[in-house]
Amino acid sequence: MLAPRDGGIYLDGTFGGGGYSAALLAAARCTIWAIDRDPAAIVRGAALAAQYPDRLHLIEGRFGDLLDLLKAAGVSALDGAVFDFGVSSYQIDDPARGFSFRGDGPLDMRMGSTGETAAQIVNTRGEAELADILYQFGEERASRRIAAAIVARRATQAFETTADLAAVIRTVVRPDKSGIHPATRSFQALRIEVNQELAEIERGLAQAASLLAPGGRLVAVSFHSLEDRMVKRFMQAASGRTAGPSRHDPSSILPTALADFKPLTKGVITPGDAEVAANPRARSARLRAIERVAA
Repeated sequence: MLAPRDGGIYLDGTFGGGGYSAALLAAARCTIWAIDRDPAAIVRGAALAAQYPDRLHLIEGRFGDLLDLLKAAGVSALDGAVFDFGVSSYQIDDPARGFSFRGDGPLDMRMGSTGETAAQIVNTRGEAELADILYQFGEERASRRIAAAIVARRATQAFETTADLAAVIRTVVRPDKSGIHPATRSFQALRIEVNQELAEIERGLAQAASLLAPGGRLVAVSFHSLEDRMVKRFMQAASGRTAGPSRHDPSSILPTALADFKPLTKGVITPGDAEVAANPRARSARLRAIERVAA
């Protein structure tokens, strides 16, 4: 979808393990500016950057600040940008980062090294606010009962570990036939709140799109409905596919502005059986892409 070309300048907005950057660098003699808020990702990327001197540039920071980050680096236009939203495999597989209930670790969940931790949120936020977080960001139907259980438990002992929180959630949400762990939605919600992920996505998409040159492409991969909904709405609006005004609305007589982008995907692209078999974590991936057609 990115169709990298020699001499092009591309943004890897979620560097992670460097897979996207490596593929782009191998596909064309292009330049990559890669952003990640996780200091560990930047350290890991040093080896790849050494393989491509002057072609791969690593920047520590939030992709929601990419305009300022790239401006400071002297970058004013892009030929393509890619985002792979959500937590990285490196983060979720390290118990010390506190993202997963499958291995006990500190209740942290920060993608970067600063800010409020998940432990601070569950130990200090009010019951109603906790319930709202779990419902809005985790789409957890038992949000109120979980929030009540959290508040009751922390009255006698603060939460410190992922296993501790997961155990309390399991007293409220029982396993069902879906096979989804009872704590899955709650942990997703807390992670999103800790890292302000949805606000970052909104800012990152808009800023990346604003830097694309004519013919430049924006590709986004999402992993749950909240992310994909934001990407879908943004790309629909950018390509002029939002619903028009009613014919009874006076604004309907005004000329329609030409869209700056065109869609590259009809609906959403999902992984095939072979990809899911090779990489089970790809099973919920959703890809959408647009291309700038006007300056």
